[in-house]
Amino acid sequence: QVQLVESGGGLVQAGGSLRLSCAASGRTFASRAMGWFRQAPGKEREFVAAMNWSGSDTIYADSVKGRFTISRDNAKNAVYLQMNSLKPEDTAVYYCAAGLRATSRPSLYGYWGQGTQVTVSS
Repeated sequence: QVQLVESGGGLVQAGGSLRLSCAASGRTFASRAMGWFRQAPGKEREFVAAMNWSGSDTIYADSVKGRFTISRDNAKNAVYLQMNSLKPEDTAVYYCAAGLRATSRPSLYGYWGQGTQVTVSS
């Protein structure tokens, strides 16, 4: 069992930065892949970034490559999403998720947080 709680969202101007955190409980965190997804109003949930259990493998959506960085600290049971050069189209609720492998497919993640709102003003 893994419980996830996101934090770090907020309102930022275009071009600014935010760092999202996801705190996990449960002894199996270090063995799980972690992903970040987002959902804007009226849109489907979309993949942002994912990392395998060791941090050796990462994947990103094309829309965030070069601007967002996923990282994790297994000693702290935490995963992070550093977001730079934010754009208004990045506005969404951001969710972290835990699964067995790093993938862009949300159906393969068994555990989800409640989300944190990110709003980027133009």
